[in-house]
Amino acid sequence: MKIKRADDVEAKPVAEEGAEGVTIRLLVHEADGAPHFYMRQFDIAPGGHTARHAHDWEHEVYILAGRAAVWSGEGDRHAAAGDCLFVPGNEEHQFRNPGPDELKILCLVPKGSG
Repeated sequence: MKIKRADDVEAKPVAEEGAEGVTIRLLVHEADGAPHFYMRQFDIAPGGHTARHAHDWEHEVYILAGRAAVWSGEGDRHAAAGDCLFVPGNEEHQFRNPGPDELKILCLVPKGSG
């Protein structure tokens, strides 16, 4: 078993085209010996957003702090700290931070998904 503090994991800028004001922390990943799933934390600055994108794999998301405007083909929906989301594979989506505070989200994805 490994235990570590999320704040001790290096936050790296997300360089994906279309992302702005986003960092990622690889909380549980291949380097930790995770055989099936990865846990990542994204921190999104006020006014920042992930790229609008889609991919084959699902992911489960938990809002740790702040407010999110979550775009999908259904339009904008809103989520806040304490909310959890399921994003099916191949669904185009984007997370934006419309609030004055940093948006922090946990994202769980299958190994090999990036």
